[in-house]
Amino acid sequence: MRRFGARLARKIARRSHRLAGEVRRRWAAFGALWRRSLQLRVVVSTLALSSAVVFVLGMVLQTQITDRLLSAKRQAAISQTESSAKTVERELVAVNPDSENVEAKLTNAVNKLASPNGDDQANVAAGAFEPVLVDGRRAAGGLRPTATGPFNDVSPELRREVEREQFTTQFSTVERASGRGPVLAVGIPVRSAGRSLQLYLLFPLDSEQRTISLVQNTLVVVGLLLLLLLAGIANLVTRQVVRPVRQAAEVAERFADGQLDERMLVVGEDDVARLAESFNEMAASIQRQIRQLEEFGQLQRQFTSDVSHELRTPLTTVRMAADVLHASREQFPEGLARSTELMVDELDRFEALLTDLLEISRLDAGVADLAAETVDMRGVVRRVVGSLRPIAEKAGVGIDLRTPGGEAAEAAAEVTAEVDGRRVERILRNLLANAVDHGEGQPIEVWLAADDHAVAVAVRDHGVGLRPGEEELVFTRFWRADPSRNRRTGGTGLGLSISLEDARLHGGWLEAWGEPGAGACFRLTLPRRQGEELTGSPLALPPEPPAPAGDQRGGGEREAGAGEPAESVVGWQE
Repeated sequence: MRRFGARLARKIARRSHRLAGEVRRRWAAFGALWRRSLQLRVVVSTLALSSAVVFVLGMVLQTQITDRLLSAKRQAAISQTESSAKTVERELVAVNPDSENVEAKLTNAVNKLASPNGDDQANVAAGAFEPVLVDGRRAAGGLRPTATGPFNDVSPELRREVEREQFTTQFSTVERASGRGPVLAVGIPVRSAGRSLQLYLLFPLDSEQRTISLVQNTLVVVGLLLLLLLAGIANLVTRQVVRPVRQAAEVAERFADGQLDERMLVVGEDDVARLAESFNEMAASIQRQIRQLEEFGQLQRQFTSDVSHELRTPLTTVRMAADVLHASREQFPEGLARSTELMVDELDRFEALLTDLLEISRLDAGVADLAAETVDMRGVVRRVVGSLRPIAEKAGVGIDLRTPGGEAAEAAAEVTAEVDGRRVERILRNLLANAVDHGEGQPIEVWLAADDHAVAVAVRDHGVGLRPGEEELVFTRFWRADPSRNRRTGGTGLGLSISLEDARLHGGWLEAWGEPGAGACFRLTLPRRQGEELTGSPLALPPEPPAPAGDQRGGGEREAGAGEPAESVVGWQE
């Protein structure tokens, strides 16, 4: 029994959890629809406000109708009671106060009230009633008074008021054979020979109650119909306003997708038509400006390409002359020899700048091709580190390379990917050269990690770092965080921009992170197979080493599925 109770409780808990989840899901869906749909918000707001107004008006109308109906009933009942009191007084004026047949006399007087000889006009206005005639002499002695009619339907509060010679009315509920029902009780003292008599007339309010119920039902039905009508009107009016806005949004989306000939349909001369005209004028102006910018960009790219090509010939001639002078520099005086060396260095930099400009022109023109092949990323990274090693040693910078596997597992630790090896080497060379220039002599960490879908390389330095907002600026052409900084690698200012375009050409990411005084980190993430879309990176940004355990130079912390643990396989310090 206890196990059965536990199973039942778990089953109820699971169902409650599913029900709560479904409620949350539907509420979230409604919230999203509420935020997106202006028409829904307007219709619901109109219904809410209209419901409040209809409810208030309905309550006011019901109260007014009920008050008027009961007031008219009360006035008619008072008139009927006064007329009945006169009739009873005439019937009992000659009654002996000490007579033993007082109850019979009271009954005759009550029967006289119910006879058709009464005041027909008052009777018709007040409606049917039940008379109660009470002899108050016995009540003065503490006994139950002599009465005719439904004496128990008269409340004690009403009897006490009438016994004080007060003409009193009271609304109450009495028990009938058909159930409890409302009545209007009217009490009046009656003058008789030596006796204290009270006359009560009980007017049933069943007819008034049916009338009030009919009014309530009518108000409810009319209110619901009115709300539905208002909802339809609000929906129609809102639709007339929202539909052009939705059309404008659709046209704007297509315009933003590059369909510059899209325009809104202008109908009429109202505010919406003026909005459409203004939108069309704006779209035409933007289209003209975009075309002008495209033409200007095309001219700029063509100019850059032409200038770069035209400078190749004089640069080749100057290079040949400079090489001849540089080869004979030992025969020149010391100052002239130094000038020859400077000229050769600047020619190298100028030639690198022309090469970068030509590459930028090809990338901007969209004619750059990707010669992708399956390569081992470990070999690519090691070749780049090896090529930058002399510059790093000259700057007193140590490089710590961390790749999956180790020297003992050379074949098993291959990290293959379909990439253009030349472009990837250029990206890594730019990143590593940038780290040497800004590393402030601190060690540089190069991380390599991979999972089933992506391969990532991160270059981490501990130098000056980046200020907030500079993570995007570093990829701007010719942008330098500190123009006065001495560069050891002779960069052209286009390296990171070209690297970003190369990464995009692979369908990958090139991201930057940095903090002032804490250094910077650049992470390159590429898909392992061409055509696959990246969903994550095997390396964190910036990568962090795991908790110390054994070798302090083990691999870095990676995201889930990053492959085999990485360890330091190449590292040197000057």
